[in-house]
Amino acid sequence: MSSARSKTAVPYTESLRKRRVRKAGLVCFILYMGVLVYFLFFADWYEHGPGTHFAAGVNLVPFREIRRYIGMLRGGRSLKPFLNLVGNVVGFIPFGFFLPVMTRTFHSFIRVLLMGFLFSLGVELLQLFTKAGSFDVDDILLNTLGTALGYLLFILMDELFIAFRRRHGR
Repeated sequence: MSSARSKTAVPYTESLRKRRVRKAGLVCFILYMGVLVYFLFFADWYEHGPGTHFAAGVNLVPFREIRRYIGMLRGGRSLKPFLNLVGNVVGFIPFGFFLPVMTRTFHSFIRVLLMGFLFSLGVELLQLFTKAGSFDVDDILLNTLGTALGYLLFILMDELFIAFRRRHGR
């Protein structure tokens, strides 16, 4: 009877461990989303003051703003282009990382990439309609790249964790 318990204890422990990781991933994702929403919708509002509305522009030409920012970087005029380019990528890395941590539904690269794209598209549309920013197809491209990098980071971390467990017999 004790051997039957030990056989069932291992899958239960593994299942319990996975549930804990998924719950921790959910908590981290919620905190991340709160920070992301703040930066996407409120950070500029505080910088410019209440009642300030932005000129809601639209860029539908891929790579137009990216090229412009790179040109500004070469000219050394400002650090803002660098922050915009890197921020749009880095800001979405956690999105691509935490989705597969939370649920097996997002263990597919295509699903994670699609969710990152759709979420970014939704953000851009919301910024346009609320005048909290402008619609920029380049932001969607950079955000989706960040999502892809986050997913690749998840895969790397998952493989390292599996290798560690094999090596140490856990």
